[in-house]
Amino acid sequence: MKADVIRTLAQHTLFVAVALGLWEWGARTGWVDPSFVGSPLGIASFTLENLTNARLWGDLGWTLMAVFASFFIGSAAAMATGLAFVSWPRLEAFCEPYVAAINVLPRIALVPLFILWFGLGVGSKIAMGVSLTFFIVLSTTVAGIRGVSQDHVTLTRTLGASSQQMFFWVTLPGAVPVLFSGLRLGLIYAFLGVVGAEVIASERGLGQQLAYLGSTFNVNGVWSLLFDLALIGVLIMKLMSWIERRLLHWQ
Repeated sequence: MKADVIRTLAQHTLFVAVALGLWEWGARTGWVDPSFVGSPLGIASFTLENLTNARLWGDLGWTLMAVFASFFIGSAAAMATGLAFVSWPRLEAFCEPYVAAINVLPRIALVPLFILWFGLGVGSKIAMGVSLTFFIVLSTTVAGIRGVSQDHVTLTRTLGASSQQMFFWVTLPGAVPVLFSGLRLGLIYAFLGVVGAEVIASERGLGQQLAYLGSTFNVNGVWSLLFDLALIGVLIMKLMSWIERRLLHWQ
């Protein structure tokens, strides 16, 4: 098992090293124009210089604050709505056309409205993240609750459990595995929505810095921030996977 892990790691390391080497070679020999695609050494140099830039860390904190705020607000609202839909099917039937219509809207097109309503600050970025997180978590909440084993529900009712006990002992634990898949995806979409809104217009944030670097044709800076954003996304996924393992250790 350990040998397989080492072999896989070595293969990925070799692939990345060859790809970066060919990229650097092409930029130095003129096969590709570094003004348009940058170069690995230029990206590394910009990244090292940017690590000491206080603005980078401030923008990172600004972006992450908006991401987690939009995720928690959107997830809480979605889970409450999903529970209401399951409890009152008529309410779900009435709201379903409106939910479906809003869900198919390209949410990025709503950014100008969010900026008009909430300004260029963090409010419009949170609104964008909430609009993406809400519908993802809503669908998995409803699916998770309805996917709970009816045999367990019947048995618990036969034993005289109250509605509150039913929810916390049977419904919620049974729905958590499906719900967590939606939460994981919802957090990633909150991240994408916030950064996308920052790219369009923002006072602060990594997306705003990315847009500035692009407008000044700093290709190495753009690549550096893109790699930073990819790393943040991977770390977010790892965090959610760790939390899921901790909550579902009983399975």
